[in-house]
Order: sequence, then structure tokens, then C-alpha cells
Amino acid sequence: MKITLGRQSILLLGVNGLFALAGALSGTFLNVFLWKSRPDYAMLGWFTLSQQLAIGLTFWLAGKWVKEHNKMSALRLGTALSGIFYMIVLWAGSKAVDWIWPLGMLLGCSLGLFWIAFNVVYFEITDRENRDLFNGWVGLLGSMTGIIGPWFSGLIITRMTDNTGYRLIFTVSLVIYVIAVVFSFFLKKRKVSGTYRWSEPWIQLSKRDSPWRTLGLGLFAQGAREGVFAFLIALLVYLATAQEYKLGQFSLITSAVALVSYWAAGKWFKPQYRSRGMFIGALILLVVLLPLLWKVTYGTLLIMGIGSAVAMPLYVLPMISAGFDMMGTSGENVEKRVELVVLRELCLMLGRLFGLAIFIVTVMNAPSLRMLTWLIIVLGASPLIGWIFMRKLLNRTEGQEPSA
Repeated sequence: MKITLGRQSILLLGVNGLFALAGALSGTFLNVFLWKSRPDYAMLGWFTLSQQLAIGLTFWLAGKWVKEHNKMSALRLGTALSGIFYMIVLWAGSKAVDWIWPLGMLLGCSLGLFWIAFNVVYFEITDRENRDLFNGWVGLLGSMTGIIGPWFSGLIITRMTDNTGYRLIFTVSLVIYVIAVVFSFFLKKRKVSGTYRWSEPWIQLSKRDSPWRTLGLGLFAQGAREGVFAFLIALLVYLATAQEYKLGQFSLITSAVALVSYWAAGKWFKPQYRSRGMFIGALILLVVLLPLLWKVTYGTLLIMGIGSAVAMPLYVLPMISAGFDMMGTSGENVEKRVELVVLRELCLMLGRLFGLAIFIVTVMNAPSLRMLTWLIIVLGASPLIGWIFMRKLLNRTEGQEPSA
């Protein structure tokens, strides 16, 4: 039987693609922009930490509105706030570094609102059969925007003097966010039901035999890597080359590889291969970091980037799909889908905060490149820890039939 996506799924992919494109254009260079205003590793760490705190709190607080009222308004508000964030950065210019915490919280709130609504709607319009296909398309679109956005931004920023290129790119992102809001109005308003249970994530995580506790540990391990790698790798590429264009080129190459790997994963990566695929992906994610121990150059960073692009679908797709499949294993879980989406994000947030805390302590005491390299290796091993937590759960859920 041929697996396909419905019209609403395609529309949701379109909104996600626009959101990803705007983020790829500006987000890749946001930390470089801040670094050029104030070269301080700890400052960037606090900026990212404030985002993660806001994302987690927004997921938890906005869960009530998403479950009991209108989840589409949350998706639109999150997109609009992302545009407002870049409008404020445009206004503040180099003084944005003086407002790290409020700016980080604003960006985190925007991301939290968008992704809680996106994840809940995604669950509602997909099922176990086409979920891997949808995830593959999300990765594919993310890779395509990663090819186009940073390369174009790097080219523009390099060719313009002072911060003119940054202002232009931030303006373009603002316009794309507005277009994404318009597109979101073509998505149907989803039905709401039930009452939001504020304490549900904590109840599930406190049960020793709960599969959500196992998933939570896996997500924590994933987040420990994500929190630091999300901004540090791009900064290291810039520091190794001193050229925004080279950072755009790095993103173009790695995203092109990721495009192929996500396409292949969406087409051939079936549920019965999840555990083995996740282990192979986690192992590759660690091995490709080892050349950095020799020397941190554009070449060794590119080896890491290409290897990560190949391995990431193998690692992350089983983690995503297994969690959403578990939401569909019973009518009770379907009813609690918003709370369970919040649970996923809180576990990721805690892992990211853990990784960021280690990073901040490291750079405040010994901010040498060698120390940063060892930090990358240590955090880069966390996917293997995530697989250890997830392997039994993946084997157990592969044979389950979903209820929704």
C-alpha cells in the first residue's frame, strides 16, 4: 500500500518550511552577529540558556491554551513573535548584546509557541504509517532551507560593509515570518477536548515503570548535545575562517548531504529498523568528532558536519517517531497528547540546560580551544547514552498497534 500525506499535512509542511527558511537565513548568523559585538563565549551560552528556559516554560504554560482553546492561534503568535524578535534586533543593532536575557526569552517564547502547536497538530494529522514519511519531509525541507538560506546570507553579509548585510538578512526573515502567518490561516481550526493537566508530565516521569520515563531519559541525553552544538559549531566555523561566506558554504554542503540522507530515511527507514539505525547514527555522530582532537580547522569541522548530516536522521527519527507512536497506543494517551508533547519538550529542555551549564562553567574557568574541543567530544557521546536508554523501548514499541 502506498503511503501518502493529506492536504493538511502538506500545508503544515509549507508553514514549517517557511518558518525554517526564515530561521536559516538569520539564525545561522545571529550568534556571529552577537559575537562580533562582544566576543564572549559565556555571553552566547547565557543567551542560549535563556532561550531554552523560555521554550520549556512556554510549552508548559501554553499547553493549556493549545488543549482547551485554539492551537492555531499559538502557532501564529509564535511565528509573529519570531518576526518581532528580529525587528527588535534590527532596532538595537550592536547594543543587542546588552539585552541578552530579554531577547533570549522573547526568541524562546516564539519558538515554544510555534513548536507546541506544530507538534500537536502534526500528531493529529499523521498516523503510525505515514509519520516517518512526514518526519522525512520535515528533515528534507529543513535541509533545503539550510542549503539556500545560510549560503545566501553569507554571500550578502560578506559583500556588504559594516552590519548592512545583517540588517538586510534580518529584514528578509521578518518578511518571511509574515508570509508564514498568512499561510497558517489555510490550516483548519482543530477540535479541542478535555482539560489540561498541569502535573501530567511530572506524574509520568515519576512512575518507575512508565515508558515515558525511559523516553524522557533518552530525550535528556539528546538535549545535552543539542543545547551546545546548536550554536557552538557555527561559531567555531566562523572563528576558523573569519568569513561569514565560509559559514554559509559550510551550511550549504552539510545541508545538501542532510537533504539526501533525510530523503533516504523518509523513503526506506522503517519502524523495524529503528533501534539498529539509532545505534549506528549515534556511533557515527561520535566518531566524526574525533578529527577535531587533531586540530580545529575548516576541514575537520566539515568532516564533522558531513558525518553528522548523514547520521542525524538515523538517530533522531526513531526518537521522534517512537514518542509520537506512544501517544497513539491508547485512547487515554491520545486524550493526553498535549501534556505528552509538553513532557517531551521539558525533557529536551532539561538536557539542553545541562549541556549549556557544563559549557558555561567550562568557558568561565578555562575558555581555551582545546578545552572546548574536549567538551564537544564529551557532549558528542550523549547520543550513545540516549540509545542505551531507548533501545528496549524501541524494540517494545515496534510491535505495538496504535489506537490513533
